[in-house]
Amino acid sequence: MVSVISDICQERGHQTVAFASGQKALDNLATHAPQLVISDLRMDKVGGLDILRECREILPQTPVILITAYKTVETAIEAMKLGAYDYITKPFKVDELQLTIQRALDNQSLVRENRNLRQIVKEKYRFENIIGTSQKMQEIYNLIAKIADTDSTILIQGESGTGKELVARALHFNSNRQHQPFVAINCSALPENLLESELFGHKKGSFTGAVQDKIGLFEEAEQGTIFLDEVNSMAQPLQTKLLRVLQERQIRRVGDTKNISINVRVLAATNEVLGEKIKGGNFREDLYYRLAVIPVEMPALRERPDDIPLLVHHFLQKNAAQTGTEAKKIEPKSLDLLAMYRWPGNVRELENAIERACALCDDGLIRPTDLPPQVLRYASAPSSGESSGSMPVGQTLDEYIRDQERRYIDETIKFNGASREKAAKMLGISMATLYRKLEVKKTAAAAV
Repeated sequence: MVSVISDICQERGHQTVAFASGQKALDNLATHAPQLVISDLRMDKVGGLDILRECREILPQTPVILITAYKTVETAIEAMKLGAYDYITKPFKVDELQLTIQRALDNQSLVRENRNLRQIVKEKYRFENIIGTSQKMQEIYNLIAKIADTDSTILIQGESGTGKELVARALHFNSNRQHQPFVAINCSALPENLLESELFGHKKGSFTGAVQDKIGLFEEAEQGTIFLDEVNSMAQPLQTKLLRVLQERQIRRVGDTKNISINVRVLAATNEVLGEKIKGGNFREDLYYRLAVIPVEMPALRERPDDIPLLVHHFLQKNAAQTGTEAKKIEPKSLDLLAMYRWPGNVRELENAIERACALCDDGLIRPTDLPPQVLRYASAPSSGESSGSMPVGQTLDEYIRDQERRYIDETIKFNGASREKAAKMLGISMATLYRKLEVKKTAAAAV
């Protein structure tokens, strides 16, 4: 039988090492480290289950196929519980064995590929890949390293483009939930009724268009992490339901009458100051405290200008890897101009600027003329550089920042040929957020 199975494998181009004794197989298992083990179940002294147990111990990724003439439910169940890949009875058909062998090897290949992909993703979201050596970023590193492996709910706060989702992914892929799903959703991208169905799922017939049952993202993220981006845009009725989920760790699908228990870590992000929304009655204070068990404040890029050269170098290397070309160089003057600019779009805007410069530059060297127009305009404005009387002194800091934001939005829309969709993409915000900011701008203008 050993010779027959060995010949069947070799005909398919597989290399085999054959043993007619269970003990000899055990003695050589670690030495040969095979990709697949095929063993009879019943043998003298050392049987197939013994080999299976040893294989699970020293070669946990290697599939084991057991062959036996004694087909009993008990032995099949025991073998599967111990981790056997499959179970074949004698007499077997050659094509049946060949198919089982190929399935086992294909499955092992998929497992190996999945493991490699997970390792790549984990490498991508290591804490060190959140670029920055400034004091503010060092504080962020220290905090997220402490909280990554907890189940605490985290609220990541910061302007658009500061890297909130990157921090959320780093928290997940450095936690004990890293092998489970990471599910992200932008809460501002969907209207209230669709967002509720997306988050919690729905029952067939619960509303027009609900033609079948649908599980929500909380269920998809079971045992893993859900990331609620722009949670500040969530309507109040949904805020109430989210609060109940955080309190009771149960969800209810739209149109259903029963609750479903969940085991999901919740990470949320906001690009607005929730304190102001709470004062205005637009965000529940009790939900804020449930979300902000541990708050993480992401600094704006203008608050850490020392990190700009480091980020520029990182984006140049990233562009080279994506395009398969040698990394572009940058003139010192160009770097000075980038460091001088205020970056209302933060790190995302800087990355877009470097990508643009790499595409436009000649001879692999980024010159000032390759930089975005708003960077050059800012550098030539009278108020740039040292403090001067042209600065709008007399405004509060919040008023000044809002004023600069409004101007920048207008310039970006103009730069994109009046396309608000392109402007929103360049700014790194959703269309809903852009329209909300334009509405605030219109209200402010009307008040003036």
